[in-house]
Amino acid sequence: MTRILLAEDDESLRGFLARALERAGFEVKACADGEEAVAELDDRWDLLLTDIVMPGMDGIEVARLAAARQPDMRIMFITGFAAVALSSANQTPQGSKVLAKPIHLREIVTEVEKLMAA
Repeated sequence: MTRILLAEDDESLRGFLARALERAGFEVKACADGEEAVAELDDRWDLLLTDIVMPGMDGIEVARLAAARQPDMRIMFITGFAAVALSSANQTPQGSKVLAKPIHLREIVTEVEKLMAA
């Protein structure tokens, strides 16, 4: 079973995403912020699904740490600020994917399935 580490500071969106992914057959650990997600990096994860703009540690920093600790982990960003993620100054991990909010739950499940099948 694919294991997903989800970092999203919006409580309602975090719950919706976790439930949609669990219904699609994924195991999901939902974290309220970047620090909580980094604390989970000692476990093995197949995918980091993270918001970019969060209080404290942002999603790009979480992704950098995740990529350093688990180089084969796939990374997907969800954000209302897509331009932030695409800035070369942010140095998002190679191969990461960015999805812009608002996003339909079915679309995110489809994108996760595609990324994991690649």
